[in-house]
Amino acid sequence: MNFLKVSTSELIDLGKQKREEYMNAAPFPNIYFDNFFNEDALSQVLSEFPEIGKSADDIKFNSPNENKLATRGEHRFQNVTKEFVHFLNSQPFLEFLQNLSGIEQTLIPDPYFEGGGFHEIKPGGYLKMHVDFHKHKHTGLDRRLNVLVYLNKDWEESYGGNFELWERDMSKSVVKILPVFNRMAIFSTTGYSWHGHPDPLTCPPDRSRRSLALYYYSNGRPADEVANAESSKTITSFTLRKGQDSKKMILFNTYKKALREWVPPILLKTVKKVAGKKD
Repeated sequence: MNFLKVSTSELIDLGKQKREEYMNAAPFPNIYFDNFFNEDALSQVLSEFPEIGKSADDIKFNSPNENKLATRGEHRFQNVTKEFVHFLNSQPFLEFLQNLSGIEQTLIPDPYFEGGGFHEIKPGGYLKMHVDFHKHKHTGLDRRLNVLVYLNKDWEESYGGNFELWERDMSKSVVKILPVFNRMAIFSTTGYSWHGHPDPLTCPPDRSRRSLALYYYSNGRPADEVANAESSKTITSFTLRKGQDSKKMILFNTYKKALREWVPPILLKTVKKVAGKKD
């Protein structure tokens, strides 16, 4: 199936054409494209979006940090979705990303979709401001790029759900991206790339915010992209927006940190399983 509106050579050239815009974007390298994919093909991907939460393989997040649903690996992908994500992990798309981002190390896709796949946020849900894990917990590779494909047709501004990028010092929101259908957001993953969907979703009860997330890695990265103490971090770090988020987040994250530092890994794994959570 042809997922692109342009040829693969045009796709690769587009990465070169947009590199300067991407690299110079505030508050850190980012860009988004509208109507990037073949609409009919992406509509088929949307038609395969599962009812997340009905499978034992699904992930349910419900904490002061996040209230969202996600799939795990390829377990919930149907035929067209599998073909689509395999294209997004293919050589032409990787070359496009490499040209766009200027990353010198060879980009490597993640066939495990660790933390990626289908994501869904229902009314009242949120994903507070955070920076992503720096290392893939299974491969040990360095996480470098996020690609988010939004799947929300007829999405209105009043529904909320903006994807926000904040200043390095968390002083203010710089970019807000409405998650409309066939919009693709791309940004660099570093120790200061604060992003999220921090305000509770206000869409009608029969709607939800749907997306497909893919992450890309390299073997090694520039040392200045992450703090030395966090260069091997395999978990997501959340932070409050001053005066806007509940202090329960502080207590929750302090508790989580204490668990990770003092509870044996095998017992911690059991606690997470019982709680229905996953880092």
